[in-house]
Amino acid sequence: MLLGLLMGSPLLSGVILAAGFKPAASEPAAVIHPAVWPERPPAFPPDAALENRIGTLLGEMTLEQKVGQLIQADIGSITPEDLRHYPLGSILNGGSSAPGNNEFAPPSEWLTLADRFYEASMDPSHGPHPIPTMWGTDAVHGHNNLVGATIFPHNIALGAARDPELIREIGEITAREVRATGMEWTFGPTLAVVRDDRWGRTYESYSEDPQIVREYAGQMVLGLQGTPGTPQFLDSAHVIATAKHFVGDGGTGGRDQGDNRASEIELRDIHFAGDPPAVSAGVQAIMASFSSWQGLKIHGNHGLLTDVLKQRLHFDGLVVGDWNGHGQVPGCTNVSCAAAINAGMDVIMAPDSWKQLYANTLAQVRAGEIPTTRVEDADRRILRVKLRAHLLDEGTPSSRPLAGKFELLGAPEHRAVARRAVRESLVLLKNANHLLPLSPGLQVLVAGDGANSIGKQSGGWTITWQGTGVTNMNFPHADTIFAGILSAVQAAGGTAELNPAGNFKTRPDVAVVVFGENPYAEFQGDIGSVEYSPGDRSDLELLRRLHGQHVPVVAIFLSGRPLWVNPHINASDAFVAAWLPGTEGGGIADVIFKAPDDSVPHDFHGKLSFSWPLTPQQTAVRRGDRVKPLFAYGYGLKYSDNGNLRKLPEGGGAALSAVTDSQLFFAAGKPGSGWSWIVSEDAHATAIPSGVGVAGSVRMSATDRAAQEDARQIRWDARTAASVGLASKAPINLQRETNGQLSVGFDYRVDQAPTSNVTLQMECGPGCKDSIDLTKTFANAGRPGEWSHVKVRLACFANSGIAHMDTITQPFELSTTGQFTVSVANIRLESGTDALISCTP
Repeated sequence: MLLGLLMGSPLLSGVILAAGFKPAASEPAAVIHPAVWPERPPAFPPDAALENRIGTLLGEMTLEQKVGQLIQADIGSITPEDLRHYPLGSILNGGSSAPGNNEFAPPSEWLTLADRFYEASMDPSHGPHPIPTMWGTDAVHGHNNLVGATIFPHNIALGAARDPELIREIGEITAREVRATGMEWTFGPTLAVVRDDRWGRTYESYSEDPQIVREYAGQMVLGLQGTPGTPQFLDSAHVIATAKHFVGDGGTGGRDQGDNRASEIELRDIHFAGDPPAVSAGVQAIMASFSSWQGLKIHGNHGLLTDVLKQRLHFDGLVVGDWNGHGQVPGCTNVSCAAAINAGMDVIMAPDSWKQLYANTLAQVRAGEIPTTRVEDADRRILRVKLRAHLLDEGTPSSRPLAGKFELLGAPEHRAVARRAVRESLVLLKNANHLLPLSPGLQVLVAGDGANSIGKQSGGWTITWQGTGVTNMNFPHADTIFAGILSAVQAAGGTAELNPAGNFKTRPDVAVVVFGENPYAEFQGDIGSVEYSPGDRSDLELLRRLHGQHVPVVAIFLSGRPLWVNPHINASDAFVAAWLPGTEGGGIADVIFKAPDDSVPHDFHGKLSFSWPLTPQQTAVRRGDRVKPLFAYGYGLKYSDNGNLRKLPEGGGAALSAVTDSQLFFAAGKPGSGWSWIVSEDAHATAIPSGVGVAGSVRMSATDRAAQEDARQIRWDARTAASVGLASKAPINLQRETNGQLSVGFDYRVDQAPTSNVTLQMECGPGCKDSIDLTKTFANAGRPGEWSHVKVRLACFANSGIAHMDTITQPFELSTTGQFTVSVANIRLESGTDALISCTP
């Protein structure tokens, strides 16, 4: 219905007629022309009572409260006690944050912490009229941070399902499970229209085509929030939704936080597609994108944030930033950014930089650098959302109707919808000689490393940020793909044997091989070409070996994007794109097997919402392009179709250059490309390119970690400060990685305990450096000869001194003034929280 209203609008018709619009030659490329963007009527009728209450509250608030409402902190960097002293308007849990830093914390601990933060925000120290905080979470495919929650297929799979009503149901279920744990706000849905499949967030997109995104956007918002104008809107069973990321993040050439170079008309017609229906459905929050458009950061783009979003669309909710995204705006840092607020940002997500940002923003308002009218406009928007969500009236999170009803997490009726979503999203790419559907009475071999791994089948943003470090034990309400197959065949008298390596004693009737991408999220997920698993042919060898043993092979491919798998398709008799199905692996068996009575209860339903590449270099083939893909947008076989394929070409050619950079500094005994070992002492620097040699009081030699001479031993015998590090003449930009919670990590073995303090330093040019004290880490190392691992967040350096993470010349440098011997290996950028130390160890 929303789509019909949009397409029938004379306002949009006028915009379409303007498609030939071109800016004047003298104008900068990044200038926005609001008149060519669609204008929509307000989603909500005038509400004098609401606006009067907002005005009264605003008149009672102190300046400190007004500024505090604009700041959002992460629970990994703020405590309830902190919130008693700083009147911040909201908190969040990032992908790696959890109560007590325990990502596997039970639901009760989440609810208890929600109460503590709420109570702190209502402390009398904030004055006679405290404003309750609200908690945001990335519930992007279910309440995916919580152990036991229902995990739905990622958006790329839902796009293949072509079922808007299903999207609404998923939103409703997600909202109920979020509310059970005391939170009120989710950072979803993602409305990116991805145009290059190398991007590590491709699976968060419904489609490469704006049509599907347009159809789904409003439905997910209605599911999460309820329908405006009804008693259910933002009631105790619904949550505040966030359309993200505004705007253009799917068009950055496969690079996370990159630059979208599309024309203004392309930006409007392609990447903006989901925003008008989301706003019409009443979405209360919109998250700005990390990315840029024509070189201008969205977090600082007044034309898009204010002129288009707030004035043309009449969006009256709040605009929230992404993780320290304001720090990328020219002239800004993570702890100071008047420009972002003046551009139209209402809530600044300052996860670990909140304290200094609060102080600096307060000073900027007092100095007039940020107008009071802009602050009060932001406050009105924040209060409007909080009042619509009843947060000023509901009381503590634990007192709300669904709070503490943890039986909602993974409830059978919720899992049933998730299983239906799996069935509807599967896309059949090949079915030679009608191998599928299988009889459940067969002897079935189930192979591949994805067959019995809920973590792998669920992908990133599942309990942990990258989806790594989890086991099946962390999913109490879930079925692996193997478990679903086993249940299906046992019910009909067949057998199913799990052997990941594909070994067997008696030749099976059929082999189901489950394989694909390992979990990832942004940064870690950006790739250089769309070739599946370059350099690792183990999955292909498994398929070919089974095929060579005359075993019919059904391939179940797990991936967050279309990938070049021509050799794998050739080695399979049937090939299913299963995407990242989530916790309900049984949905796959529902489709590929007949019922015990030999009927076919579920045919394939899914159709590709992304074009499937013909070559590894075909990273950006899209619907309607003249260049043809292997499988076009909309492709998907039914059982009645001829599923035979000719042999596909397997010569992939040279892969594209990698999208990611600066991830590896030292590995396998060699510095990364462009890096060299440097010893600095008494203001003199000496290069030791291979990491073997003597410079002053420092001796470096080769030693073994996992292979011969793959590590370096560093021995200090210094009376003055001496440092050893990896340097490059060309600085690198680590701003994106800093915002993405990445760390510099390395393996170490203490061979002689330090006699003086040892620091890890990072430099960004002359006079630009900062350090983190690792003395305790090295002094408390394990037994002699034992290797350990340590990580230090890049944000530790960014927030405590280095303001220029975009010009790093030395990302790793150990320094001490005494005697110390340590061996190091595998120095790189990493995600995750294992072995992570705090910024003040």
